Amino acid sequence: MTPERWQQIKDLFHFALEHERDQRAAFLAAACVGDEALRAEVVSLLAAHEQTKSFIERPAGDLAAELLASEQTRLQAGQKIGHYTITSLLGAGGMGEVYLAKDIKLDRQVAIKILNENFSGHESNLQRFIREAQAASALNHPNILVIHEIGESDAAHYIVSEYIEGKTLREIVSDSPLKLSAVLDIAVQIANALSAAHQAHLIHRDIKPENIIIRPDGYVKILDFGLAKLVEQKVIGLEAATVKQNQTAKGLILGTVNYMSPEQAKGERVDERTDIFSFGVLLYELLAGRTPFAGDSVSETFANLLNAQPQPLARFAAGVPDELQRIVLKMLRKNADERYQTMKDALTDLRDVRENLTLEEKLERSQQPVRANATTILHATTGDAQAQTAATQNSFSQQLKRHKPFAAVALVALLVGAIALGYYFLLANKSASGIGNKKSIAVLPLKPINTANRDELYEVGIADSLIYKLSSIKGFVVRPLSATRKYADITQDPLAAGNEQQVDYVLASNYQLAGGKIRITAQLFNVASGQVEETYKSEKDAANVFAMQDAIAGEVGNKLLALFATTSSSPSAKRGTTNEEAYRLYLQGRNLNYNRTAAAARKADEYFEQAVQLDPNFARAYSGMAHAYIMSGNLGGGLPREEYEKARAAVNKALELDNNLAEGYEVLGELKFTAEWDFAGAEKDFLRAVELEPNSESAHEQYGFYLAARGRFDEAIAESKMALEINPGSPVIQLRRGVILYLARRYDEAILQFKRIIEVDEHHGTAYGWLWLVCEMKGDDAGAYEWFMKFQKQKNPERLELFQHAYTTAGWRGVRQKNCELQKLDEQKPSANLYAMARQCAKLSVKEQAFEYLNKAIENRQGQMVMLNVEPSFDILRDDPRFDELVRRVGLK
Repeated sequence: MTPERWQQIKDLFHFALEHERDQRAAFLAAACVGDEALRAEVVSLLAAHEQTKSFIERPAGDLAAELLASEQTRLQAGQKIGHYTITSLLGAGGMGEVYLAKDIKLDRQVAIKILNENFSGHESNLQRFIREAQAASALNHPNILVIHEIGESDAAHYIVSEYIEGKTLREIVSDSPLKLSAVLDIAVQIANALSAAHQAHLIHRDIKPENIIIRPDGYVKILDFGLAKLVEQKVIGLEAATVKQNQTAKGLILGTVNYMSPEQAKGERVDERTDIFSFGVLLYELLAGRTPFAGDSVSETFANLLNAQPQPLARFAAGVPDELQRIVLKMLRKNADERYQTMKDALTDLRDVRENLTLEEKLERSQQPVRANATTILHATTGDAQAQTAATQNSFSQQLKRHKPFAAVALVALLVGAIALGYYFLLANKSASGIGNKKSIAVLPLKPINTANRDELYEVGIADSLIYKLSSIKGFVVRPLSATRKYADITQDPLAAGNEQQVDYVLASNYQLAGGKIRITAQLFNVASGQVEETYKSEKDAANVFAMQDAIAGEVGNKLLALFATTSSSPSAKRGTTNEEAYRLYLQGRNLNYNRTAAAARKADEYFEQAVQLDPNFARAYSGMAHAYIMSGNLGGGLPREEYEKARAAVNKALELDNNLAEGYEVLGELKFTAEWDFAGAEKDFLRAVELEPNSESAHEQYGFYLAARGRFDEAIAESKMALEINPGSPVIQLRRGVILYLARRYDEAILQFKRIIEVDEHHGTAYGWLWLVCEMKGDDAGAYEWFMKFQKQKNPERLELFQHAYTTAGWRGVRQKNCELQKLDEQKPSANLYAMARQCAKLSVKEQAFEYLNKAIENRQGQMVMLNVEPSFDILRDDPRFDELVRRVGLK
C-alpha cells in the first residue's frame, strides 16, 4: 500500500464519520464507484471504530501498520533475529508487529517489537521508534514495561522488552466491573508509575485501558511510551504537527481522543498535567463504566472535551466515596492550572482514600460478629435473666476448668480484639471529623529576656504546661513538646517554626525574672498572614514553679478559648511529681531520649536515676528510664538481654505507681514487641497507650512499626501518617515511615522518604544506610553504590578507598563482599548488628553464614528480629526449612 493510497482511505474514513450511520453505506457506494477494494478498507475502519466507541482506540499509525502488515512477510516460529528465536506473533502495534520470542543467551521469554520497513523508511517514524525505546528504558520502575535492548538486524529495527502475561485493563473491565478496592489498587499503581516518569521529566500522553496490562497476581504494567516526550523539549502542536509530518502521517492524532486532555486536543503545549487529565478519564471510566466526554462522533467528543463538564460519578456508580469523586473531578479540570499540579500529589490523595477504605472494611468485618453476638446475648437475656446468668456462669466455669490453656489464649485474643475494635471505632470517628478541619498550633519554648538567667524549668516547663492545657481545647491539634523543644534558640523566627511544623498558629513567649516575680509576654502568630493576632501578658510569683506554670497555662488557655469561641475539658496537670529538681532532671532525660542514640540513652538513664532518687514515686521518670534501657539494648549501648531486664523492672515500677500512664504502656508494648516477642501482649499495650493519649506521636509510631512487622502494611502506613500529622518535623518518625515503606516493598516511596530526611539533615547517617539498602533491593546497583559511599563517608571515611577499589574491580557485588569481610571482624563486639550482617550475607547468597548470624541474633534477643518475616532481603532464604524454624522461634508463626 502506498502512502497516497493510505491517505485516500483515511480521508474517506473521516468524511464517512460526518454522516449518520444509516447514510454511510450510500456515501461510500457513491465515493468508491469502480474501486471495491477502497470501499472495503474504509468499511473495515468504520467497523473497528464502532467496536471501540472512540475515534480510533489506537493512533492512526497503528491501523496503518496493520494494513501494511498484510502485504509484508511475517516472521515465522523458529526464525531468528539477533540472539532471539521467534515463538509466535502477538499482534500488530503502532509501528509494526510484536512477537513472542526466546532470548537464547539468558533463556527467558521476551517480546520483540519490529518496525515495519515501510515506516522505517521515513526518518520521523524511525526517530519515534527510537524515542519510544529511549523513553521507556530511561525508567526503572516495577509498574513500567522493562526495555531490555534496542537493535537492528537485516535492516529491521527492533525493541526487546520483558514479556508480560496478563490482560489489558480494557479486557478486564469488559468481562465485569471492578470492585472499588480493586480500582483503587490499580489507580495507585498507575499513579506511582507516572509519578516516577514525571520525575524523570517524561510524560506518556496516551494513558488508556489498552496501554495498561494487569498480571494474574494483580501487578500493573504501563505499556507503550511511544508517544512519550521529554517535558523540557518543545512540544509541537497538533496543527503544526500536520504540516511538519510527512504525508504518510498527515493528521496523525497524538493520543486517543476519549482520553486526551483539552490542551492536547487544541494542539497546545503539554506537560505532566496532561497525563493527570488522561488518568482522571481512565479512573472515571473504571468507576462509572463510561468515559466522561464520549460523544457519537469525533466532533462531538472534541466539543465535549473542550466545553462540557463531566456528569457526577454518583449518577453512574453507587458507593463512590466523596473524597474519591473530588480527586477525579480535580484531575478533569479543563484548566491545567486548576488540576493536581503533580502526579505525586494525586498519588498521596489516592493512597489516603485506599487506606481509609481498608480501615473501614476491617471495621465493618469486625463489627459483624460483634453485632451477631450482641443480638444473641440480647435474646438470651430475655425471660428469666437471673437463671440464665447463673447457668451461663456455671457452664463457662466448667469450660474453663476443662480447657484452661485454650481459655487463657482465647481470653487474651478476645481482649486484644475488643481493644482493637474500640480503637478502630475511635480511628473512624477521628477520620470522620477530619484532622484537617481542626486548627493547629505549635507552642515554642519560652525565651529569656536576660540570657544570663536561662532555666529549662521555666522555658520548657511552661511550654509543656501550655501544650497540655491547649491539648484539651476542642477543635485544636497541638504539636507535642518533642516537636517544638528544638526551637529554644533565642534567635528562632516563630513564623519559620510555624511553617516547618505545618501549623496555623504559633504561640511564642518570652519571660523575665525580677524581684521574685516572673513576667510572661506571649504572642499568637497567624502563620498564613504572618501577623500577630493577640498578645497576652501575665505576672506571677516565681517561688512555686509548678503553681506558676499552671496559672500561666490556665490564663493563656482561657484567652484562646474566648478568641476561638470553643471549649475545653480543663484537665489537671500530669507532671507526676511535686519535686522541681526531679522534674527538671526528667525533662533533661526525656530530651535525650528523643535523640535515640546509644550515647544519649546512657546519659538519659543517669538523669532518670537522679530523678527517682529525689522522688521515688515519680512514675514518668521510671517510664523514661525503661525507654532509655530499651534504646541502649537496641542500639548497642549494652547487652540487649541485660538492658531489657532492667527496662522490665523500671516499666513495671512505673505502672505500679500509675496504672493510667500512657507512656508506660507505650514502653511496655515496645519491650514486649522488640525484646520479649510477645506480639499479642504488645498490641494490647500499644492500643492502651493510644487510648490514654491519642495525641502521642510516639505511640502511633511504635504501633505502626509493630503492624508493619506483622505484615499489616496498610494499617501501619495509616498509623505512621497519624504520627506525622501530630509531629511532621520528627526525623525519627520520618525514618520509621521510610522503614515501613521498605518492608512493604514500596521502594520508590521509601527512597523519597529517606531523601526528605537528608534534605533537612545531610549528616543523618542512618538515612544514608537505608537508602543504599533500598536501592539495592530495587535493583539499582549504581544508586546503591552512590548512597553506600555517602554512608561510609559519614561513618567510616578511612574505608572509602577500599570500597572504591572493590567497586572498580568487581562492581557492586565486590563492594558488598568487602563490607561483609570488614563487618565479620566486628561480630564478637556487643554492638555487632548480627541481623544486618545476616541481611548482607543473604543478598550475596551466602546462606550458611546468613543462618549462622540469624541464630546468634535470636540468642542475643536482637530487637530487629521482629522484622524477620517481612524483611525483603531474606526472600532467598524463605524456601529453606531452617527459615521456618527461625520464624517459629521468634514467635512470628
